[in-house]
Amino acid sequence: MIVGIEGTIERKEPTLLNVNVNGIIYEIFVSVNCSSKIIDQKVKLYITHIIREDSQTLYGFLDPNEKKLFDTVIKINGVGPKVALAICSTFTPSSFSQIVSSNDVSMLKRVPGIGPKGASRILVELSGFIIDTDENEDSSSSNLLEASLALESLGFKKDIVSKVLKNCSGTNTSELVRQALKQLQK
Repeated sequence: MIVGIEGTIERKEPTLLNVNVNGIIYEIFVSVNCSSKIIDQKVKLYITHIIREDSQTLYGFLDPNEKKLFDTVIKINGVGPKVALAICSTFTPSSFSQIVSSNDVSMLKRVPGIGPKGASRILVELSGFIIDTDENEDSSSSNLLEASLALESLGFKKDIVSKVLKNCSGTNTSELVRQALKQLQK
C-alpha cells in the first residue's frame, strides 16, 4: 500500500499529476485545491491508494486534513472517489466541516455529482465530522465546535448550547463541556 510519494512533477493538469520517483512515473489524481497550491517541481504528497479488481488508483493530497476528508467521504455508500475528489475540489476541509455541522444541504448540492438525496445522506452519515487543527491555527473555534457537538449529542438544543458556550472560558474541549454542563444544570 502506497501512503506517500515524494518526487518531481513531469506533467501537471488541474486534477492529475505525473510524478517521477527515481525513474518510475506515477499517475496521481488530485483536487483542484491541491493542484493550485503546487508551485514547485518537487512535491511530497499524502496518498490514498485504491485497489480495485480492474485498476489501482492513487489520490494525492498536500494537506492531511484534505486526505482525511477524502478517506471519510469515500466510505459512504454511493460516494466514489470521483465525487469525493469533487468535494475536495469544491470545499476546504474546514469549510466542509462547517457545512456538515450546520447541516447545509444546499451548499453540498453545489458539488458536481451530488443531488438532494445524496447531499442529505452524506450529511446524516458525517454528522460530527471534525478536522484536526494545526498548532499554528487558532484551535479555540475547533474546541467550541467540538464542545457544541458533544453537548448536542447529550440532547441539549443547538441555540441554547451556543448561548451557554459564549459565557464559557475553557481552553480545551473538556473544560468547555464541563463549564457548559454546570450552567445548563442550573
